[in-house]
Amino acid sequence: MTDKTLKTGLWTPRSPEETQALYRDWAVDYDADVLDSGYVTPTRVASALANVIPKTVRIIDFGCGTGLSGQALYDIGFKDLDGTDVTQEMLSIAKERGIYKKTWLSDIGEMSFGRGAYGAIVACGVVSLGAAPASTLGQLVAKLETGGVLALSFNDPTLQDDSYSDALVAEIANGRAEVLFREHGPHLPGKGMGSDVIVLRRR
Repeated sequence: MTDKTLKTGLWTPRSPEETQALYRDWAVDYDADVLDSGYVTPTRVASALANVIPKTVRIIDFGCGTGLSGQALYDIGFKDLDGTDVTQEMLSIAKERGIYKKTWLSDIGEMSFGRGAYGAIVACGVVSLGAAPASTLGQLVAKLETGGVLALSFNDPTLQDDSYSDALVAEIANGRAEVLFREHGPHLPGKGMGSDVIVLRRR
């Protein structure tokens, strides 16, 4: 993730196909690039989740990318993990980590698992500006049974886009979800960027 990449609008609206191509081409360098900038949100998400659910809960790492979020979950004690992504190049790297029981390639916009199949859904950096649209939040909440949780993050550019905040407010206002945890903190400290880590429970 060079400065040039950032200046061309990493966190800007684009089509799903353009996003898929961006991450496909970025896969080999992704881990080094984001870790060089101090990428800490996966660790923060895993820590927040560990405070609200048992380590035995079955988790789907939705939009798992290269598996950085899954690795953070695994390292903190969550071992019942599956992962899915829309980019084969990133998914192949995630699979090599050996932390997921199952991985699969999803089609863009596909929720390829049943309601209640997982006690927790993690979407670290997925529902965000330049990645999945705000409507994805409601689709993920709908995949949870009552008591299931969704852990996600909104980085600073996403927090400035009303559509994502509105989607979150709507899920709470319509009574489908309640906030168990929300905290702003570092995201890419090397770039001066923060993020909100949010954990919702399906009602």
